[in-house]
Amino acid sequence: MRHVHSGKVRDLYETDDGLLLMVASDRLSAFDHVLEPDIPDKGAILTQMSLWWFDQLKDIVPNHVVARGDDLRSVLCRPLRMVQVECVARGYLTGGGLNEYRESGAVSGVPLPPGLEDGSRLPEPIFTPSTKAPLGEHDEPIAYERVVADVGAETAEALRQITLAVYSRGAEIARERGIIVADTKIELGWDADGVLTLGDEVLTPDSSRFWPADEWHPGRTQHAFDKQFVRDWLLSPESGWDKSSGNPPPRLPDHVVERTRQRYLEAYERITGAPFSG
Repeated sequence: MRHVHSGKVRDLYETDDGLLLMVASDRLSAFDHVLEPDIPDKGAILTQMSLWWFDQLKDIVPNHVVARGDDLRSVLCRPLRMVQVECVARGYLTGGGLNEYRESGAVSGVPLPPGLEDGSRLPEPIFTPSTKAPLGEHDEPIAYERVVADVGAETAEALRQITLAVYSRGAEIARERGIIVADTKIELGWDADGVLTLGDEVLTPDSSRFWPADEWHPGRTQHAFDKQFVRDWLLSPESGWDKSSGNPPPRLPDHVVERTRQRYLEAYERITGAPFSG
């Protein structure tokens, strides 16, 4: 197979018949840096979780999966012409969306009610797209009108509808299992027939924020089954890292690596209802 591309987390190979083998590594990225060391089993957890979710969402949007790979971390896919927009849905206010809201009272141009806090539930889920930045650069939030200008009104509306439908289905299923999906990001592209298709990963701890429903409390940082735990450690005095310094983040200590693995693992097992056999 021919190596096509390596991203922050995934490696892509082309087969002789024009399909793509997507392999999820154990790499973890945060703040546009790939961190060291790897998180054991992370790639397999992400892949198996995405495959489970693709099956739950297939009546909403087709996906790029052709077959499972020979191991737990790989999947054979149809190639897509990716839309150059990061499609994000938010049901709760936190992270970069919270920062935007505090500055302007809106997120990606969507005005929100006053008085919201970190972790507040939004009146309804909103579509908050962003740019798709090259490796090493940062995605920037954009208004819906910018998406219309970039891809056209018909495609922009399809992106919004699919993203919100995926979020709503995912949030409903996860809530039944005691987990809040605060927000999620999906990747969409056109297949060979021009059909918008779900690609990459979906509703994983790398692409979403998962919170235990019984511990949700607006006004503070939420306990998370995702890489927010690593982000919080990197910004803590314990790490000693200054995000604005331009220096790479420090190596993750063993206890952070193990707790991160456990959070990914718990998210997988609680949502799918199946034990992980890595």
